Amino acid sequence: MSEIITFSFVALLLVMSPGPNGALIIKTASRQGRRASFSNIAGLFIATFCHGALSIFGLSAIMLQSAELFFLIKLIGAAYLFYVGFKAIYYSFKTYSLSDKQKITEHSLKPKKRSSLGGGFGSLSEGFFTQLLNPKVSMFYMAAFPQFMGEDGATYATAFILVTIHASIIAAWFISLTLAIDIIKQRSNYAVLGKWVQRISGSVMIYFSGLLLTQKT
Repeated sequence: MSEIITFSFVALLLVMSPGPNGALIIKTASRQGRRASFSNIAGLFIATFCHGALSIFGLSAIMLQSAELFFLIKLIGAAYLFYVGFKAIYYSFKTYSLSDKQKITEHSLKPKKRSSLGGGFGSLSEGFFTQLLNPKVSMFYMAAFPQFMGEDGATYATAFILVTIHASIIAAWFISLTLAIDIIKQRSNYAVLGKWVQRISGSVMIYFSGLLLTQKT
């Protein structure tokens, strides 16, 4: 029981710390609304179980032992995070190319229409790959997670309970963040601030893409 409490606390700190997931949710919730953000969160939730499965079945250890494979994974992850960050910055200029007053009216009174990657599956995929390629989460499941499984290793059921706790914390935290952003968006001046939210969150994603490339095994 004490291990579960300790794990929950560590997982909470991991989720609350700044990273690609938070930048993604802020970007999506501020621009596309809470429905798309909830789809992002569903993707984060699913990808967490993928990380857990890789660690539980020993595949993460294999990745760590292969420098070439680990570098390839880092390269793919960095490229994807850069793409998401660049897209957020690009659309911040495109979305707010009209006058601020006009955009305030549009964003305040009309829901954001789904784009090709905006709703449903697109947002879920964005959340899934951001979490799957998240350097913080990857290192957590490669290095820290096995320590909570004990010297003899935990049963699969116990290990997946820990993963479920982590995934649930992710869902609860980012749902709360989404709802908070949704409340802030009701303010009439949010559309003016929104472009800077997009640019900052996009810059954070690009920063973590560079951080991932410099990460050592």
